[in-house]
Amino acid sequence: MANLSSSTVMLTGAGGSLANAIAQELEDAGAQMVLVGRGEDLAWAADRYPAKDVLDLDLTDPASVEALRKVKVDTLVHTAGHYSVQDIQKAGAEDYADMFDSNMLTLFHAVQGVLPAMLKQKDGQVLAVSAGQAARLSGPKAALYTASKAAVAAYILSLHDELKGKGVRGCVLYPMGAVDTPENRDEGMKWDAMIDPRGLAKSVAHILSRPDRAHITELKVYPDEEE
Repeated sequence: MANLSSSTVMLTGAGGSLANAIAQELEDAGAQMVLVGRGEDLAWAADRYPAKDVLDLDLTDPASVEALRKVKVDTLVHTAGHYSVQDIQKAGAEDYADMFDSNMLTLFHAVQGVLPAMLKQKDGQVLAVSAGQAARLSGPKAALYTASKAAVAAYILSLHDELKGKGVRGCVLYPMGAVDTPENRDEGMKWDAMIDPRGLAKSVAHILSRPDRAHITELKVYPDEEE
């Protein structure tokens, strides 16, 4: 098992299905956590997982940056985001804003919040969850989601190449299929066509525990039965 007892990890999207699995893995690995989320989901996560700090923030709001800067962390794990589908010819400006605000803008503000302290201490790691569609650069019926998640990957890899010499690294996690959540099961998806969220969480802990000389910048995780 990964040992993260010397790490303080900020987890965004707290209370979501994937974030809950990651929080459990971080707790098991001994990490201190800063939970960032909204409303009832955040409150549930705060009751379930021990946290150094709990921040109820709208990460699409630029004001969230200052709130994040008040908390010092070694690592940011960004799971906040949203998925939606639409026919490409029917997508409108609201769909565009929804996808890029929830997936890319939240990441941008989170990074702005944690980066000054990481650069000052010359040590830090930013891990963001992208998507299989982004890795393939194609997402029929989900073009805007795919584009926004591709932006997430490009941003993190650019951050890594720019700041690795200053002690800050980036990593992109690509779930190469749907994650096994109650919502996806309600949609009728087969369990073996979905990815075990605890397995994804173990991948996150593995990434965070790697030494600089054996770091991971991209990781694709697949379900048992690929579509």
